[in-house]
Amino acid sequence: MELLFASNNDHKVYEIKQLFSPHTILTPKQVNTTFEFEETGESFVANAHAKAQHLYKLTNRVCFADDSGLVVDALNGEPGIYSARYGYHLNNRLLSDTERNNYLLKKLEGIEHQKRTARFVCAIALVLPNDVSCVVQQSVSGYITFTPYGKGGFGYDPIFLVGESNKTMASLSSDEKNKISHRALAALDMIKIIEGLKLDGTN
Repeated sequence: MELLFASNNDHKVYEIKQLFSPHTILTPKQVNTTFEFEETGESFVANAHAKAQHLYKLTNRVCFADDSGLVVDALNGEPGIYSARYGYHLNNRLLSDTERNNYLLKKLEGIEHQKRTARFVCAIALVLPNDVSCVVQQSVSGYITFTPYGKGGFGYDPIFLVGESNKTMASLSSDEKNKISHRALAALDMIKIIEGLKLDGTN
């Protein structure tokens, strides 16, 4: 069926299209809709649901959205829901992925490996007609590296060690990442919900 994904992030859209195959994933741009949304929720779930709901109101189509980020225990949960805007307050601009990673690593200087625990979190919300919505959330645990490495992925992937392994999320192939990532696990849960709803693909 056709699902409208509430995002303008090309990296995220690419992953979502892989994870939700064989469903057809459309972006706001593809349905001639200008989509802008300021995340003001206090949780990943709240932000994901609000984004999906906003796009549904604009298009009257079945919509879904994700909100995801990195939670670092030694930093009291930072960057959390502010993952995409981390460091903005110091620079008055959005940082590049590399700049954000370096900023986070700087804040963890002097902290030993065992205390660098972290987790990636992803919430996905689906909004349907008649004010019906569904939300799922998943996470994957690991550690923050001392230096970035790996050529794949995006965002914080190069500084996130998966579980007890010596591989960062950026070191994994797309196939490997799409089996174990927070977004992959949340997508799997949402696909099961969609299949259970027996939607026929009409808007």
